[in-house]
Amino acid sequence: MPLCDYVGAARSVHYDIGTILLAYIKRIFVPWISTFYLLLCHPAQRSLAPTVTLDQATVVGIPGGVVNSFLGIPFAKPPTGPLRFNLPVPNDPYTGTIQATAFGPSCPQQALQIPLPSILPSAVTQLVDSITDFTFEVVEPASEDCLSLNVFVPNSATPSSKLPVVVWIFGGGFETGSSSTYPGGIIVSRSIALGKPIIYVSINYRLSALGFLASQEVKDAKIGNLGLQDQRQAFRWVQKYISQFGGDPSKVTIWGESAGAISVALHMVANGGNNEGLFRAAFMESGSPAPSKDITGGQANYDALVSAVGCNGASDTLACLRTVDFQKLQIAMDNSANLFGSQSLNLAWGPSVDGVFITAAPQKLVQTGRVAKVPFVTGDCDDEGTIFSLSLLNIITDTDFVNYMTSNYFPTANTSIQTQMSTLWPEDVTQGSPFDTGLLNAITPQFKRLAAIQGDLAFQAPRRFFLKQRSGIQNTWSFLNKRLKLTPVIGTAHATDLLQVYVAGELQDALINFVANLNPNGATIPSWPQYSTSSPRLFTLTDDILFPVSITQDTYRASALAFATQLTLDLGL
Repeated sequence: MPLCDYVGAARSVHYDIGTILLAYIKRIFVPWISTFYLLLCHPAQRSLAPTVTLDQATVVGIPGGVVNSFLGIPFAKPPTGPLRFNLPVPNDPYTGTIQATAFGPSCPQQALQIPLPSILPSAVTQLVDSITDFTFEVVEPASEDCLSLNVFVPNSATPSSKLPVVVWIFGGGFETGSSSTYPGGIIVSRSIALGKPIIYVSINYRLSALGFLASQEVKDAKIGNLGLQDQRQAFRWVQKYISQFGGDPSKVTIWGESAGAISVALHMVANGGNNEGLFRAAFMESGSPAPSKDITGGQANYDALVSAVGCNGASDTLACLRTVDFQKLQIAMDNSANLFGSQSLNLAWGPSVDGVFITAAPQKLVQTGRVAKVPFVTGDCDDEGTIFSLSLLNIITDTDFVNYMTSNYFPTANTSIQTQMSTLWPEDVTQGSPFDTGLLNAITPQFKRLAAIQGDLAFQAPRRFFLKQRSGIQNTWSFLNKRLKLTPVIGTAHATDLLQVYVAGELQDALINFVANLNPNGATIPSWPQYSTSSPRLFTLTDDILFPVSITQDTYRASALAFATQLTLDLGL
């Protein structure tokens, strides 16, 4: 790889996941790397800037040694003024010259307030700060005018290349995140090295209340799940324009992590499973068709927002919200419950059953076969629930545990359900998460138990249910990440698998193989068997130096995960 591509890749590490190692890279090396990259690479190649033609416009990108990038291209009209809290509207045809040389603004972020108690060791506090810093908060300046995307292409690509395409959807709890956060050039560079060149597209979408407003008013106006609708509009843009960059619109894979992976799964069940020909495959990290409430279940949050911005006296509160000063909206969103607050994974703003785009509870759509019949990969980290339980250290008794789970997640759960919940996720700290760490990491009597049940309800159980329902009908593969298990308190935490994709690792090559060939297998990784109900095999990443990958059976915590699925099917989440 030429020097500027190495420098550009290293510079992009600034926007990668939170680990102590990358924190040091950010604090010590990134300023120097960024300056070096800009001075050395851009001026020297400015006359060689790549261009593409979109409609009547010339789009100018950034050259690289093997990867060219086109940044901040708008894919819909600005969702401002009367288009705020409305469905995305396609752009008018492009004209003139478009300088696609800088990331567009991020969509407005919801402030994350993480109450880390003094009981935590300072090293853990620093680690969690780094994770949230990199994964959720290191973003470009935000603006309501944020519906843009980025395209990274091999510099040899032409409109006749017909390369496979991967569309990345970032995570962040549907509250934060940005398309600028992840270095797509690394993925494309690696695909070239493997002899399987692909095109990488990353997209922005509306977040928090701006993207996932929910209430009866929203249902009546048929404007639910605007963040998902933004993503869908970006997919349509790819179908219309990606061939100009050298991509094949018939070979699109949608891919995401966390909220991004849940989004991918929801696109598989949206429109009753009709994917409109927008994608041919799906790759999900820490997210499957997740339990979702009816859109009217967000009424209390909607009413609170309306009141906070002074619209509660309006005859048409939606119309009022479209005209209110944005800073008032921002403050109201920031004061909403967030992912790392006491409500944890019970989000104030997130996908819901709107009756139009998502027509029923996602898992029930899966149960009834209303799923896009495309190959997919879905996997989890072993300790998904740990970072979402750090704000719950005040829960210290069995009674506290049962009361919290009932009041926060399952208010209609009867005594029998409460007893089963208490039994299947026992108080025994050796059974909790981080799993397989014995007495370690029990920073409170209930922490590991809460981490186990939250990870199972939101991630592990939906993944297993999805695979069991669809394997044999469409080609499916699954993985389990157990690396970094010795990280104090949080173990193999949520988002740690991103290291295996955006830095280097087996998942990076598997993703590229899958995008290119609809199969994650290839010469550079151990054999990855398909998942089936008779042999539910997992491609398992471990810390073992000699055997870093093994094939294990997806049978752990069978009774607990089955009960979790039944709970969410019967009671919602």
